[in-house]
Order: sequence, then C-alpha cells, then structure tokens
Amino acid sequence: MFAHAVNQVAIAAGKDDSLPTLTGVHIEIKQNKITLAATDRYRLAVRELNWQAKNSEIEVSTLVRARTLADAAKSLTAHSQVTVALSPVGSNERLIGFLSELKTMTSRTLDGSFPPFKHLLPADSIAEATIEVGPLLDSVRRVALVTDKTVPLRLIFASNSLQLEAGAGEEAQATEELEIIYTGEPISIAFNPQYLTDGLQAIGTSYVQINFTGASKPAVLTGKHELNGTRDTSYQYLLMPMRYSA
Repeated sequence: MFAHAVNQVAIAAGKDDSLPTLTGVHIEIKQNKITLAATDRYRLAVRELNWQAKNSEIEVSTLVRARTLADAAKSLTAHSQVTVALSPVGSNERLIGFLSELKTMTSRTLDGSFPPFKHLLPADSIAEATIEVGPLLDSVRRVALVTDKTVPLRLIFASNSLQLEAGAGEEAQATEELEIIYTGEPISIAFNPQYLTDGLQAIGTSYVQINFTGASKPAVLTGKHELNGTRDTSYQYLLMPMRYSA
C-alpha cells in the first residue's frame, strides 16, 4: 500500500532541480494518517493512507526527493511491512528512514517548505463525468498521436458524451467520441495529454470521476471501483487546463 501510494504521487513531482522544493514529495503525518503530496505547478497529486503511529498524537511533516522515495518504495515491496522513521524535531540531522524485515534505508530530507495545497482541491463542482478508464486511456493515446506531448488535447463534455480532439488548421487532426455519464453544463477543456495519461494510469480503479469547476480552472480526477459506486477520495489528481486555439 505504501509503495503504491508513493508511485501515485511521485509522478506529479517536478524534474527541475533549480526548484528543489518541487522535486520532493511532501509527507505529512498527523496521528494515524499519512498524507503524501507532490506538484510540478501543472498538476497536483495527493494520497491519504492510514498507518499505525508509535506516538498516536504525532503531528509532523517533511519533504523527501521524489526519486529517492520512489526507489525506497520499490526496494521494499518484497516485504509485508515497512516502518517509517524521522529524526526528532530540532535535530541537526534531517533524516528519514525506511525499515523492512531485511533492509534499512536512510536519506536526507529536502530543505524548504512545500507550498500550501489543500485549498486547491475544490469542495464543489459545476459538472462531473464518470468514464471507464481503459477505453478513455486508449482514446487519449490514439488521438494524441497526431501531436507532440506538449500540444493540448481538447475534451468536449456534453449530454453523456465526450469528444476528444487534437490538431488544428493544416496540422494532422484526430477525433474520437466516447459514451460517458455526465451531469452539469457542457464544458470544453484542454489538457497536456501526457499529464492526463499519467493521472489515469495512477488512479488504479476501473472508472474515473472528473470534477470540473470551470473550463479554465483545474479539474480533479478521483477513482471509482464501480460505475454507480461512490468515488474514492483517498487519491486526488488535480490537473491544470491548457490554452488552445479554436
């Protein structure tokens, strides 16, 4: 569970070492809950999971390089449990440790403060779509083939249908349409296709629910195990829209 949570979040961490704070995963421990978060300013991934704290009143946070955390998680998956340990507050050594039955790993944590992020996850939405992840991923990949990874992929949501479009003018163009469950006003929005693909792959459920607060505002992806089931908000993937020429 820990390794999966790390992988879900680490995809959103920045790659630019000139902004070291954004290359990390923020780890917030509050009593028996751990919240992991990462952002590169264009997307934000947040995952909550429960753990058994040695001190049930503990409240502490730290920042760990995403690559380091992902490597640690990967190396620990062969074991049934992992113990996470932090240096005491005020210690000269800012360290984090991961202990399994046969392996111990220690790493320095990053300096700096992770930007506030919880207020970015909207409580309300003006529209929402529920879509089967597999067909949506396939459509995104096919339509995005006509452009490079940085050109916006347009998604037009209306009356239980989703139209995906890429390319314009004299460029190569592609369109596909999917049947979906949709409530709310029609919305036309564009995303970086690679970032959208990353989020859909990380969801880990059969269905995705996308909540919108506007065509020019971030959308939030969460998972659903069943079409008419409740959404699983333990993992949220916020994606910034891109501008595109009509």
